[in-house]
Amino acid sequence: MATDVLEVALPSRLRRTIDGSTDLIFKILRIGLFYVGLILVWHLVASAGIWEDYQLPPPADVWDSLRRSWENGRLQDAIQTSMERLVIGFAISFVIGIAIGAAMGSFKYVDETVGSLVLGCQSLPSVCWLPLALLWFGLSEQAIIFVVLMGSVGSIAISARDGVRSIPPLLKRAGRTLGANPLQMLRYVILPGMIPSMVQGLKLGWSFAWRSLMAAELLYVSGGLGFLLQFGRELNNISQVVAVMLVIVAIGVAVDRVIFGRLDQWVRERWGLT
Repeated sequence: MATDVLEVALPSRLRRTIDGSTDLIFKILRIGLFYVGLILVWHLVASAGIWEDYQLPPPADVWDSLRRSWENGRLQDAIQTSMERLVIGFAISFVIGIAIGAAMGSFKYVDETVGSLVLGCQSLPSVCWLPLALLWFGLSEQAIIFVVLMGSVGSIAISARDGVRSIPPLLKRAGRTLGANPLQMLRYVILPGMIPSMVQGLKLGWSFAWRSLMAAELLYVSGGLGFLLQFGRELNNISQVVAVMLVIVAIGVAVDRVIFGRLDQWVRERWGLT
């Protein structure tokens, strides 16, 4: 009996594996063909002479600029500097945002007071925090990290609040009925219940933190990808400007797909949302 079951199950599992691999191959081909076509259109437009090379460089010039920056090590150093700042600022904003959001979602008066302040600060462009950061911290790493923090903490807090509000009241009543104290309610009911909503909040927080970091590095020259971008503008090197912009986009897409995409898939499978 067990053998018959295995004989039936194995081909079905094999077919699913083959179908999944085929879908992945076609997906990669579609994405690859799209970007190849995009580069081809870029090359044709640049070759048409509608704009000068200092306004729209051809892909080959951008690639040469990217290769030179990589060979002399400036690009690696800039990426490392920017990512270190981002990780520190995003980690701090995550802890503060979770705490504020959980309090906003759990207590009405906190939401009415602190929540209105968070919403107001969230509507403020992150670059507006830079003058204040420079006055408080001076020309330092702390100023840039502060801008990253203020640019992302609001979205994380709002997502955490929505996550707490989305928890079914029945679960909270069940926890209280079983005698859970406030700390146990937070650990076993509120935090696990808000995780599905927090994934989108983390993605938004990451995107806002990344934009805030680039804005701060553009205005305050201190290394990083923003420094390379500003340096290329000062030299009227449009190829370097476009190359750095492509690197910034590539890092954003890679982090979204590799980290947050997998995290979202895991949460959906773990919480039965798939």
